[in-house]
Amino acid sequence: MTALCTDLYEIRMAVSYLRRAMTDQATFSLFVRRLPVDRGYLVATGLADCLDFLDRFGFTEDELAYLGREVGLDRSATTALRGLRFTGDVRAVPEGRVVFAGEPVLEVTAPIAEAQLVETALLNFVTFQTAVASKAARCRVAAGTAALVDFAARRTHGLEAAAAVARASAVVGFEGTSYVEAARRYGLTVTGTMAHSYVEAFPDERAAFRAFADDFPDDAVLLVDTYDTETGVRHAVDVTRPVGVRLDSGDLLALSRRAREVLDATGLPRARIVAGGGLDEYRIAELVARGAPIDVFGVGTRMGVSADAPSLDSAYKLVEYGGRPVMKLSAGKVTAPGRKQVFRGDPRDGDLLGLHDEAVPPGREPLLVPVMAGGARLGPRRSAHQSVLDARSRFHADLEWLPAAACRLARPEPVTVRTTDRLATLTDEVRTSLRDQLPGRS
Repeated sequence: MTALCTDLYEIRMAVSYLRRAMTDQATFSLFVRRLPVDRGYLVATGLADCLDFLDRFGFTEDELAYLGREVGLDRSATTALRGLRFTGDVRAVPEGRVVFAGEPVLEVTAPIAEAQLVETALLNFVTFQTAVASKAARCRVAAGTAALVDFAARRTHGLEAAAAVARASAVVGFEGTSYVEAARRYGLTVTGTMAHSYVEAFPDERAAFRAFADDFPDDAVLLVDTYDTETGVRHAVDVTRPVGVRLDSGDLLALSRRAREVLDATGLPRARIVAGGGLDEYRIAELVARGAPIDVFGVGTRMGVSADAPSLDSAYKLVEYGGRPVMKLSAGKVTAPGRKQVFRGDPRDGDLLGLHDEAVPPGREPLLVPVMAGGARLGPRRSAHQSVLDARSRFHADLEWLPAAACRLARPEPVTVRTTDRLATLTDEVRTSLRDQLPGRS
């Protein structure tokens, strides 16, 4: 990752700030304006990549030369950018925690040029990974006691996206991933069976199953629907004692029931049935509700691109500069001024959105915690795997906290978010001050 991972207007604004010696501290707040349809909550994810990016932020000489040659920045501009590093503070909601519309996922406080330049990357990481984690969480809720594995890598929007999907799904409790690099990078369980091409490459299905079981006797999950599913299950148990069978098409309810009957009748009650093929939370919930004996759901495309909500209405907005609270008045995009904090307690009372220096109300906890100060990370460094486990633990705790109505797949009821009196008063004061400056208001 490089400091060029930004939009051009960020660079132009930063250069303009630096030319005018505008170096006061600015606070930007990153939040989601509204929840997508049928989302009762979001799962905050992406912070780990944000911190990695901020750690490494800076322009190389080659990048500065490019900005001079191709973008037209003059020597004074490239000189101002040379040596620029992120020296600010970050407060954030820890990964895995549940958040709602209007609540900051993170806030950056830094000299304004630095805080401006990192906008694109931070929005990219948080928006995509939070969208995917929230979709995956719905699958986790729908699956009940069944296990889930990530099969999304081949259809995500790029290989780095595939790694992010594997991690985000692991945060909300997926058991493993088929994507080997993501498993290596994050210490996840890697899982996989075979493709139809493997079966087709052998003279017949029995030969394919026998060969695979010989080569991988401890992990022989056999894909049984290349030709005829029920016949495939019988072929599998005729030639070996498979660890499991995988269904990838057809009527998964009927086929899983028949597969279970065959496996049980042949003395394989512990052989697992793995099902995939265009699954999402709605299809999983339907299969579970109808009693499909499926032990593992492989979830791919629809989770990996968050198919029904592929983007979030996220924003990264200036809320304070040089100690002065600021806000937007744009229609439909009004922002609240000042550094924020979210106070959480009993879900029946809703979350409180207030100012960062307000006292924590009794029975509540602050959600945003310091994660970076003066450009340096805070707290002990966790391994990539441990950070996933920590986030997963937070998610499961918040999932227990969520009311059932917020977890519904259709027409959920999010926990309410109310503003504190102090924030409401500040918002009114800043709004009035700005409107008084408009023509015809004198």
